[in-house]
Order: sequence, then structure tokens, then C-alpha cells
Amino acid sequence: MRTLVLNAGYEPLAVVTFRRALLLVLTGKASVLAEDPEPVIGPSDVVSRPSVILLHRYVRIPYRRPVHVTRRGILRRDSHACAYCGRHATTVDHIHPRSLGGADTWENLVACCLTCNGKKGNRTLRQLGWKLKTQPKAPRGPACYISELERPAAAWSEFLSIEAA
Repeated sequence: MRTLVLNAGYEPLAVVTFRRALLLVLTGKASVLAEDPEPVIGPSDVVSRPSVILLHRYVRIPYRRPVHVTRRGILRRDSHACAYCGRHATTVDHIHPRSLGGADTWENLVACCLTCNGKKGNRTLRQLGWKLKTQPKAPRGPACYISELERPAAAWSEFLSIEAA
């Protein structure tokens, strides 16, 4: 069981085990915003299982370096959808091919299906007359630093949308 930890400003800070979250709540460092339906049953007490907690004090997040470009990161950013046709993507493609001077950057790499990757080959989009479905950008926000946010629990949705707004 995982628990989403929100900073005092309601921004996602981390994902911790429910035991750690329960300890933060019981010591008065956090309060429960959402609970799971299954309680924690102890020898003498029944306590609700926290799904989302809010810290009482603001935790200053240290400066975070830009996220490195990885194949997994590109596929996660594009939601495993091909940038050319929209089908399920399993590979990564350079918009401007490496052989023609294209770099390994967030703006030049997109998720791609095997069919489109084979058709595109070593050519540019202009040569093929293709267009991208979305313009690639470097990821931003807590989702790129907190790996557990790529598969969020259902109870977290309203708290994650507050941050994005």
C-alpha cells in the first residue's frame, strides 16, 4: 500500500509506505486527506489506512537538476503513444536523424511504433511530409522526479490535478 505525501502547499512531495504515513500522522506531523476503505487492525486499536496525507510544515525542496534523457523517460512522457500515428509505441525515434546532426535531446526524441520507425528510417519529417501529433518538450513538475506517480492510485487524482492547475 502506497501513500501520497503532499507538502504544506499541496504539491506532491513523495510516495511512501502506509506505515511511514501512519507514523507521520500519529506523531502529529501530517494529517489525513484521503483514506483507503481497508483499516489497519492492531491488537487494541483500529486505525484508518491513509491514502493521501498533508504535511503540517513546509519542506523546502532542494534544487533539482534537469532530468536526463532516457528511453524510459521518452516513452513515459509520450504515454507510450506513437508521435506519428498514435498507436502503441515501443521504440524511440529522432525527429531530426542523428546521421544528419540530430541530438539526443528531449525536443528531438519521440516515442514511435515499429512500423512508423521503419518507414521513417533516416529521413526528416519534411522529406516524408509527416507531422507530429504533439510537440515534444522536456518533462516538468514532480511527476518526472517521483517515479511512483506514473501509476497513481485512484484516490490521488483530485490531489494531483490541484498541482497541475
